[in-house]
Amino acid sequence: VQLVESGGGLVQPGGSLRLSCAASGFTFSTYAMSWYRQTPGKERELVAAIASAGGTTHYAESVKGRFTISRDNALNTVYLQMNSLKPEDTAVYYCHAGRPIDYLNYWGQGTQVTVSS
Repeated sequence: VQLVESGGGLVQPGGSLRLSCAASGFTFSTYAMSWYRQTPGKERELVAAIASAGGTTHYAESVKGRFTISRDNALNTVYLQMNSLKPEDTAVYYCHAGRPIDYLNYWGQGTQVTVSS
């Protein structure tokens, strides 16, 4: 099983980034997918989630209206489009796959996003 994030980097406040998470080794279309983020000394927090079929999404209040999660089950990939980025969005962003019916879940290795001028 692999979840490989990409697309992180350094961006100025107000800028945009698109994170991607490529999945392999499991039946991607049966898993809900999420993005979490973590900063040093803080717990990992849920940023956005999308249901297995892609019809239902959920966002943290802090990113609503700025971030969009989407998935392409044909490509086994989930995305996080991040617009109007703020310095407080700086964190390591992790991709997560979860399947509540049998409690299986997997994590990616994380990608750093830094918002700074």
